Amino acid sequence: MITDQWCATSWRAQAGSFVSLMTLYESNFVRLGWLVPDLRAVVRAQVSSVANDCSLYLEPLELSRYTSIFRLTYEFEDSGQIISDPDLEVCVYHDARLAEVRSFRGFRRHPQLTKLHSGLNRELDQRWTRNMLLNKWLEYCAERGHRFKG
Repeated sequence: MITDQWCATSWRAQAGSFVSLMTLYESNFVRLGWLVPDLRAVVRAQVSSVANDCSLYLEPLELSRYTSIFRLTYEFEDSGQIISDPDLEVCVYHDARLAEVRSFRGFRRHPQLTKLHSGLNRELDQRWTRNMLLNKWLEYCAERGHRFKG
């Protein structure tokens, strides 16, 4: 398994900086690779099911030679309705080996996240927060044993 400990961090990197955000994107790409060994091979929706965890859903939204966009989510049932949470749209830049969260549709369901997000004035800070969420969640999913065939 490739680890993200080798993602080069510049001596100028500081949490929330552009340099560290790019390193976070690199780490996201590596961690996504833990779950999906060949991202380019994902052409239809897939489900990863493991004991003692929710099913994890991966759905390709747009596929091209250099860039792919995926939806990554858990699904919960609540009062007869299916709720996707977290519900992330992840853009993968295959040639640059980067993965970034383009959107997160969970702020309305989580008042504390809404409060945190509304306090972030800079786009850089908002991107940092969304992508740190993805980074930690990918690590969690890998530790739980989630995998997709790719």
